[in-house]
Amino acid sequence: MTKPNGDDVRAVWETNARWWDEYYKEGNDFHLTLIAPSTERLLGVRPGETVLDIACGNGVFARRMAELGATVVAFDFSERFIECARARTKNHTERIEYRVIDATDGDAMVALGEGRFDAAVCTMAIMDMSDIEPLAATLPRLLKPGARFVFSILHPCFNQTGCRLVLEEEERDGAFVVEPSVKVVRYMTSGSSMGIGIPGQPVPQFYFHRPLHELLRTFFDRGFVVDGLEERAFEDREEAQPRLSWDHFGEIPPVLVVRLRRA
Repeated sequence: MTKPNGDDVRAVWETNARWWDEYYKEGNDFHLTLIAPSTERLLGVRPGETVLDIACGNGVFARRMAELGATVVAFDFSERFIECARARTKNHTERIEYRVIDATDGDAMVALGEGRFDAAVCTMAIMDMSDIEPLAATLPRLLKPGARFVFSILHPCFNQTGCRLVLEEEERDGAFVVEPSVKVVRYMTSGSSMGIGIPGQPVPQFYFHRPLHELLRTFFDRGFVVDGLEERAFEDREEAQPRLSWDHFGEIPPVLVVRLRRA
């Protein structure tokens, strides 16, 4: 597949945005159980801080940060997502500014204000970006010295299009046991592919896989260091969920949350 460009990626999200907003609302189970708690812990938002929310989608985390007392500048490259975010924002409207900006456009991001932000966050979007170099290059200009940047992504080791969820049955101590695992068929090679984030969405989305050494080096080269990290998995739940769902893979994290800080 020819590597998609930013216009290709934006077209997909303009098509999916309103469907995702209606499904996602103020956070689905994946977000509320795996992503939001770790992101809040690592970000540690304090009242009065100014936080940049990168690729904010329908604004669910921007609203949460405003509730915690922060002033938030939230942007996304999808006009429809920003329309949804504004429509959903009923409280703390004086503390949230929504903008239509592409995270691959360094100049547009710099125009938000150099040295303005105490922290930045990017929730489950870096793996959707065709190019993360502009973001890595621009963040040091936007953040105050010592500021932190927290991002969450699908775990590149266990939850990407080069991985397969597997169930295996074995006899153990006289009983048959079904054990879940992940088969990894590709990891070291970066690249793009298409997939379904939520079953039923209008069109497949692009995913951009980067092995950890490549992903993190992009930020290391710009003076960031890792000083916090959480890998999250569901506890094995017995609800009527399909066996091949992350609900039953309690030993394998589908999500990685990382905190970077300017050295």
